Amino acid sequence: MSRIIDISQTVHPGMAVWPGDTEYKPFWVWRMGDGDTCNVGSVTMSLHTGTHADAPYHFLSEGLPISGIDISAYIGPALVVDMSGIRSIDAEAIKNIDVQGVERILFRTLSRDSATFNRDFACLTPDGAEALVAGGIKLVGIDTPSVDQADSKTLDSHKILANHSVAILENLMLEHVAPGTYELIALPLKLAGMDASPVRAILRSE
Repeated sequence: MSRIIDISQTVHPGMAVWPGDTEYKPFWVWRMGDGDTCNVGSVTMSLHTGTHADAPYHFLSEGLPISGIDISAYIGPALVVDMSGIRSIDAEAIKNIDVQGVERILFRTLSRDSATFNRDFACLTPDGAEALVAGGIKLVGIDTPSVDQADSKTLDSHKILANHSVAILENLMLEHVAPGTYELIALPLKLAGMDASPVRAILRSE
């Protein structure tokens, strides 16, 4: 019997978003309490709110939008790696991970602040991204708002991964997940022409 582990952030009003980005705001179009036949809700939000998938178009002007990416990367075996206490996931840190046969890797850094936006989160360095590409990784996930540093203007790690068709998941919830191998399911919505999509990410463990 498999066990389902939810690794998605709960999206709610007042949650931390990237400074200057659109905050999550829900509202009701119809309410049964007002005499309507059903409840119909709507929201305004950034596509990077909470747990989400970045498309290459997010940081490459000619990159694929989220509706055009290969979704196979978002389903399959994934290795959860404990990187708590490490602020820069570089090539040296990657050397200590056995990535032989691994196609999806999720970094558990425990450096994200769920209540406020804290710029001092762990990130993947460009040489770390290169090491993952060399190891044949198809998807990189992290429990922080970005694989790059908060103050990065060039988003080098994003670009290295995208240029090798490596999928990116950000803002995962991994503090309750033990390191090890799981089955990942984290499908993005098919949003035409857009740069990202929220996902409901889960792990399945035997």
